[in-house]
Amino acid sequence: MKLLSMISERGPTYGALHGEGVVELGSLLGDRYPDLKSLLGAANGLAEAADALQSGQPTLALNTIQFLPVIPNPNKIFCIGVNYADHRDETDSKKADHPTVFMRFAASQTGHNTPLVLPHESDGSFDYEGEVAIVIGRGGRRIAPADAWQHVAGYACYNDASVRDWQFHTTQWGPGKNFVGTGAFGPWLVTADELDVANEPLELITRVNDEVLQQSHTDLMLFKIPELIAYCSILLPLEPGDVIVTGTPGGVGMAREPKKYLKPGDIVEVEVSGVGVLRNRVEKG
Repeated sequence: MKLLSMISERGPTYGALHGEGVVELGSLLGDRYPDLKSLLGAANGLAEAADALQSGQPTLALNTIQFLPVIPNPNKIFCIGVNYADHRDETDSKKADHPTVFMRFAASQTGHNTPLVLPHESDGSFDYEGEVAIVIGRGGRRIAPADAWQHVAGYACYNDASVRDWQFHTTQWGPGKNFVGTGAFGPWLVTADELDVANEPLELITRVNDEVLQQSHTDLMLFKIPELIAYCSILLPLEPGDVIVTGTPGGVGMAREPKKYLKPGDIVEVEVSGVGVLRNRVEKG
């Protein structure tokens, strides 16, 4: 299934793709599962969603909805830095024995086809970072890498856009990673049963104004998905709806000569094979 969060005529809700439209699951299941996060956390939530999807009703046209971040209200967003060798090399970063982890806040996120916001406080050093996002479906603490795949609800595209001048005010990256509207997350989550990521790596492509600027595969990650889930679950118990953003490959704007930062009006696309294309227009805010 492809599951998404959205705003319809009835307000914030969630649904599943059905042909060229969306079945609004919130109107069918909302008495038990008020949002997508709660659906993922329920023992029978995905099965009930699949049954509801078979009805095909009610269907909304995609052009009538406003996309929200796939999980608008995650309890935790773990972001992984410097997780591809080519990105490590282009940023002259040291080899690490453990994943580089920083946190995003939910309020920094935006959805598919909504603005990616260049804050007016920035000097214009606004950078794209295409990534694959993992959404947790089954919680746990100190998860063993061998068991990690069982905890994945699904996968989505993510643009972990960075306000570079604020990111490097100090050695701590948090400010440059948490401006409003800079963490694009969408367009939807593809459930784990549809993708065998353990054996068929996902291809990741980032385009700006149709120009391919990043292209890689998840098997090139320095720390693989099971390692990331295990490591993050040591810090805090993982919960359904938590998000792990797995890192960006080489090709970011700040590493180019000349530097290639995002400007108002640019169209940024992050495509993940088997998932879809996340598209955002850059706006000043």
